[in-house]
Amino acid sequence: MLIIGEKINGTLAKVAIAIANRDAPFIRSLAGAQKEAGAHYLDLNAGSPPDREPDDLVWLVETVQSAVDLPLCLDSSNQMALAAALQRVKQRPIINSINSEKAKLESILPLISKYGCSAMAMLIDEAGVPNEVISRQALARNIIAHTRQAGIQDKELFVDPLVMSIATNTGSTLTTLETMRSIREEFPEVRFCAGLSNVSFGLPARRFVNRAFLVLALAAGLDAAIIDPLDKSLYTMLLATELLLNRDKHCRNYTRSYRQGKIG
Repeated sequence: MLIIGEKINGTLAKVAIAIANRDAPFIRSLAGAQKEAGAHYLDLNAGSPPDREPDDLVWLVETVQSAVDLPLCLDSSNQMALAAALQRVKQRPIINSINSEKAKLESILPLISKYGCSAMAMLIDEAGVPNEVISRQALARNIIAHTRQAGIQDKELFVDPLVMSIATNTGSTLTTLETMRSIREEFPEVRFCAGLSNVSFGLPARRFVNRAFLVLALAAGLDAAIIDPLDKSLYTMLLATELLLNRDKHCRNYTRSYRQGKIG
């Protein structure tokens, strides 16, 4: 599974201060720690007001690329910020995110197509978040029709099946899992990516809920996750689950990570 490190996010207070002060050593340390822990991509979210986001996102891209050689996941729906950042990236990124809103598709898909990026799509539209699997599947069809028209292959599209807090709806997790199964049956090459921590929002001892959901999501077909790779227990659970799902040939990834001290 692709691990997308979540820690460089301007909605977090310490990161926001670092961005505002252009504290490059702090950002570089976050990037390096996530790479060392096993991240395959780094999510960059400037968390800035629209007028500042282009400069802030470009600074993040340049700062992180000066520290690590990992590809990036550009977490923005701001067309101007993405256009500026895409001119600086050294490796093909993931654009996070588009959705089924007409304006978002029309403004961001041309950039994804121009730069040959992978795309991440949330199953929401102008009406908001649908609660039913059938409604989410309809939004996926609309998004995929547009990405195909833009020349983006299904295998380059990550669909976010929407992970909602079970504190407000205890059936939301089952909806998320069934959404993945239904979309994969219709579009077998499309991949899935989710932010796991949403599931436990509002609950105590959140880390246990996050770990349990990770196991269920992997079994349902999750291909990538935006997580904290420094959470050693979560990372251990991830590798153990992939082992049990026969996704780790000869147990190589699990045993190598153990020898390197990344799990346990």
